[in-house]
Amino acid sequence: MHRFLPVLAVMLLTLSTVVSAQRKVSEMTVVYDAAVVSANQGSEPRLADAFDGATTRLYIKGFLSRTDMISALATFTTIHDSKSGQAVSLRETDGQKILIRMSAADWADRNKRYEGIRFTTTEETRKIAGYNCVKATATLKNGRVLTVYYTRDIIPNNRDYDHQFRELPGLPLEYEIVVGDYTIRYTASEVNFAPVPVSRFDIPKSGYRELSYQESIQLRN
Repeated sequence: MHRFLPVLAVMLLTLSTVVSAQRKVSEMTVVYDAAVVSANQGSEPRLADAFDGATTRLYIKGFLSRTDMISALATFTTIHDSKSGQAVSLRETDGQKILIRMSAADWADRNKRYEGIRFTTTEETRKIAGYNCVKATATLKNGRVLTVYYTRDIIPNNRDYDHQFRELPGLPLEYEIVVGDYTIRYTASEVNFAPVPVSRFDIPKSGYRELSYQESIQLRN
């Protein structure tokens, strides 16, 4: 019996180390830098200019989340309430300011391309923004495969802050998305756990032209 005690002690120590390394977080800010990594032939150059060199800030506070994508040409903000499922999208481009309200059903429709997304973790690792990250491939239901590097050291309590990463067992610090003919890569440059002011999630009461979700879809077509 006694000869098994050292082995048990080592197992418990290893388990406690893994658990202590993981940090469950209810408030945080992550800054991502964007770069265009690929484009289809005949793609629109102006769209590339809107994303290349842009900065995205992710704010999480409890069940609230906000992302700000700021570039030289446009600003896009999304505020999401995972408790109600509702969201608001703010767009500032070409001198126009548009506010789009989304119900829980609208939010699900907007993110339906991520339904059934599958993550396959590899053994490849990298350090990003000071955190050890592991590479995974994300397979969408349309067959497209994207790359993501995530850290297991940070686990957001709000798993609905980004529909794309609900099933990811950690925080993505580098990932790819497809926008039109472009593949955009976001790489984290800063992770901050300072309290996020609740005013960050206030919705403007004036200064924006308000559209419904369905009207915004028609505007894109």
